[in-house]
Amino acid sequence: MSQIANTFDTYSAKGLRESLHDRIYDISPEETPFMSAAMRGQAKQRNEDWQTDALASPDTANAHIEGDDISAFQAITPTVRVGNHTQISRKAIILSDTEEVVDKAGRRSELAYQLSRRGVELKIDIEAMAMENIAGDAGSSSSARISAGLGAWLKTNVDLATDGANPTYTQGVPDAARTDGSARAFTETILQDVVESMWVAGGKVRNLFVGPFNKRAVSNFSGVVTRNFDMSNVDPAPTAVIAAVDVYVTDYGTLKVIPTRWSRDRDAYFLDFDLISFLWLRPMATVKLAKTGDAEKRMLRGEWTLKIHNEAGLGLAADLTTS
Repeated sequence: MSQIANTFDTYSAKGLRESLHDRIYDISPEETPFMSAAMRGQAKQRNEDWQTDALASPDTANAHIEGDDISAFQAITPTVRVGNHTQISRKAIILSDTEEVVDKAGRRSELAYQLSRRGVELKIDIEAMAMENIAGDAGSSSSARISAGLGAWLKTNVDLATDGANPTYTQGVPDAARTDGSARAFTETILQDVVESMWVAGGKVRNLFVGPFNKRAVSNFSGVVTRNFDMSNVDPAPTAVIAAVDVYVTDYGTLKVIPTRWSRDRDAYFLDFDLISFLWLRPMATVKLAKTGDAEKRMLRGEWTLKIHNEAGLGLAADLTTS
């Protein structure tokens, strides 16, 4: 079929109104499970230090003669001082004054909308950096301070590839990140070895943070005990089987398996959030910058550091395959 000659249609018409929906659709993930679960504290200096200690190993020869006098004393092992550097993280916004007052779809205030979006991005930045294999750096007047990330802290309860290497500390700060080794499959044996090492060291088995690929790997482990989700409170329907793992029972405790988008998929972290804090020297806040022209300037800023109270209570399965 063809159009009859001189038919006036929308392709020729002028003055048609634009139809722009008054909504903005964004499915970008916003969850920050690591930050949300960790404790929150206050920093007082740009370098924060704390101490760790451990009891002596059992002395199975601790038997003495009746009435004996003491002629020798046990050596006292001093505490270990560790620490981290505060890091300044920020987002900057500049908007023309005209943009703020013109009629817009999906938001009334461009400034408020952009501040909201940049605030979420800033939280995600901090979450990702805190879980990374990043060495600490004290910084200088010409270089930024860096908070050592989780991957650079863990060295006690670690299962890694033969060509990988644990991080090193200088004056208590992880200033050399771990050396990545050749990737190998995440197995149930690796998981159980890390958990056992944690338990022997005195740690508590509580949370397993894994990326998307290795979340699926854990779902196939035989120790999985929860594959069902009760939908009765949501919809009157029978229990639905879901392709996910919520709980893994080990010989030393129960792990809650939590997928994360922001850590490296090659790392599986065994975490106890009683031993993890974010310390804030300057909490996240919006700062109004000086007006120098026909525009508004804002800065979202936070100064923080990651505090690992005692890394011997945490664990890591490193160098895992991701595809």
